[in-house]
Amino acid sequence: MNEMKWDLSQLVESTDPDHIIARLEEMVSESATIKKHYQGKIVEMDAANLFTLLESRDNFSLKYEGVAMYCNLLYSANSTNPVAQQLNDAMRRAILRMGQNLAFIELELGQLLSSKPEITDASELEEFHHMLKRTLRRVPHQLSEVEEQLVMSKDQNGIDAWSQLQGDWLSTRTFRIIIDGEEKELPYGQIIGLYEDPRREVRREANRIVYDALGKDAILWSTALRSVCADHVQMCDWRKYPSVMTQSLISNDVEEDTVRALMHTIEKNVETYRRYLSLKAKLMRLPKLGNWDIIAPLPDDPGKKYSWQESKKNVVEAYTQFDQQFGKYVEDMFDRRHIDAEVRHGKVSGAFCATWFDGQSAYILQSFNGLVGDVYTQAHELGHAIHAYLGSRAQRPSNYEIGSCIAECGSTFGELLLTEHLLTNSSSDDEKKAVLCKVLDEFGMAAFQVSARYFFEHALYDAIKAGRFLDGELISDLWTNSRDKIYGSVVEWLPEMKWEWTMKLHYYIPNYRFYNYPYVFAQLFVFALYRVYLEQGKDFVPKMKALLSAGSSRSPRELAAELGFDITSEDFWQKGIDQAEEFIDQLESLL
Repeated sequence: MNEMKWDLSQLVESTDPDHIIARLEEMVSESATIKKHYQGKIVEMDAANLFTLLESRDNFSLKYEGVAMYCNLLYSANSTNPVAQQLNDAMRRAILRMGQNLAFIELELGQLLSSKPEITDASELEEFHHMLKRTLRRVPHQLSEVEEQLVMSKDQNGIDAWSQLQGDWLSTRTFRIIIDGEEKELPYGQIIGLYEDPRREVRREANRIVYDALGKDAILWSTALRSVCADHVQMCDWRKYPSVMTQSLISNDVEEDTVRALMHTIEKNVETYRRYLSLKAKLMRLPKLGNWDIIAPLPDDPGKKYSWQESKKNVVEAYTQFDQQFGKYVEDMFDRRHIDAEVRHGKVSGAFCATWFDGQSAYILQSFNGLVGDVYTQAHELGHAIHAYLGSRAQRPSNYEIGSCIAECGSTFGELLLTEHLLTNSSSDDEKKAVLCKVLDEFGMAAFQVSARYFFEHALYDAIKAGRFLDGELISDLWTNSRDKIYGSVVEWLPEMKWEWTMKLHYYIPNYRFYNYPYVFAQLFVFALYRVYLEQGKDFVPKMKALLSAGSSRSPRELAAELGFDITSEDFWQKGIDQAEEFIDQLESLL
C-alpha cells in the first residue's frame, strides 16, 4: 500500500469504467426527470414547495457528487492515463448535459424571487435565507434558458478547453537540468521543488530553465489567455455586468468597497514587504535578492528534509494543539488515504483540496518532495479539509457554495498553527529564523505577489478596452509592470521571469476572473484573526469553528461582524499587516 497515493475507490460503488459511465448517464437521465417535473412551476411556488425543491436539488447533487469527483480526481492525478482521459471527458460531457437540463431552476427561481422578494424571509426557508439573497443578486445578469444552455455548450469547447489545454500542457512538460555534473530530466512538479534548493546556483538555473522553456511556447499561452479574456469581456456585455469584476464579487459574496479597502491597504504597505525582502538579503549575505532567492532557505538553515511520516507528525500535532477535533479530522485524512502526494509525470501542477460533501470529508492533491514548503502545503490543504469536515456536518450543499475569500481562511490559519508549532519546537535561533522566513515568504507571496496578479488582471482588461492585441510580449510587459509595483527595486529578476504569467492556472480558470484577491483577503483576514487567537487563547477556538462551520450561510461581511470586525475598513486590514510586522520584528531580533 502506497501511503502517498490516494484511494479514490471510496467515491464510487465500482471503479469499472463501464459502471462509471453508466452512473454518469443516470445522472443526466435523472436531471431530465427533474426538469419534466418542475419546469414552469417554480415561479408559482409558495415557501413550503420551494423548500421541497431546494432539498431535492441538494439530494440530487449528493447522489452524483462521488462519481463526478472520481473522474476529475483520477484525471488530475495522471492526465496521461487513457482511462482517466476517457472518464474525464465522459464526465465533462455529462455535466454539460445535466447543467443544460437544470438551467431552468436558477432562472425560474430568479423570476420567483423578483416577483416575491418577501419569500426569502419565510420561516420555512430560514436556513436558505442567505442563499436566496445571493441568487437574487445574480438575477439582473441572467440570460434566457436557451441562451444559458448555449453558453454552456460554447464553454465546453471554448474556455473550458483552453483551460484544460493549459493544465495538460504544463503537466506533461519535462525539463533538462544539470546538477552536480549529472543531467536530469524532470517533470514540472519535481523541478519546481528545486526553487527551494539550498544551492543558489541550482535555484537560479531551475528558474531560468523552466521559464525559458515556457517562454518558447508563448504563442500557446497567449492564445489561451487572450481567448479566456475575450470570452469574459463578451459575457460581461451579454450579462450586463457593470465591470469586469462584478462576476467575481458576486461569486465571492463581497462588495467592491471591501476589495477597494483591502487593496489600498496593500498598496500603502508595500514597504513592509520590501523591508522583509531587504532583511532576508542580509540574512543570506547578499546585497540584493534575486527572484530565485525570494522563497529560498537561508544559508544557515539546517536544511531539514522531511519524510512523509515526519511531515504528517508535525501537521497533526500543530492542529491537535489548537483543538483535538481538528487533529482527529487531519488524522482521518491520512488514515483513509485521501491525500495524493506522489510526484509523477502527468500530474496536474500545484495543490488543491476537493470537498467530498456526501462523505463529509475531502481529497487533497499535492506533490511532496520533502521540503519544508511541502509541509506548509500539506498544512494549508488540510486546513481546507477541516473546513470541509465542519461545513459538511453543519450545512446543506446549497449553503456550502463558499466564496474563495472565506474558503482560504481555514488553510491560511493552518499555516500559522504550523508556524507556531515549529517555532515552539525549534532547538536553535537558526531553526527559528528558518521558520519565520518561511511564514513571511508565504505571507509575502500570498498577500503581495498575488496583489501583483490582481493589478495584472486589471491591466489585461484595460489593454483590451484600449484595443491592444494581447500577444506574449505585451502580456509579459503588463505582468512585469504589475510585479514591479510590489517589488520596486529590491529584487533582481531573471529576464526569463517575464514569462511567469504562463503557468498560473488561476488566469485560465473558465468563468472565474479575478481569482487572486481572495488570497490577499484570506492572508490579512487570518493574520488579524491570529492576533485575536494569541490574545484569547482557547476561548477563540469556538469562534474559529463557527466561522468554518458557517459555509456560505452568511456573507464574509456578516461573518466578520460576528467576530467584531468591519471588513470595509482599512483599519481592520491593517491588523493583518501589523501581525506580519510582528513576525518581521521577531526575525530582526535574531540577527
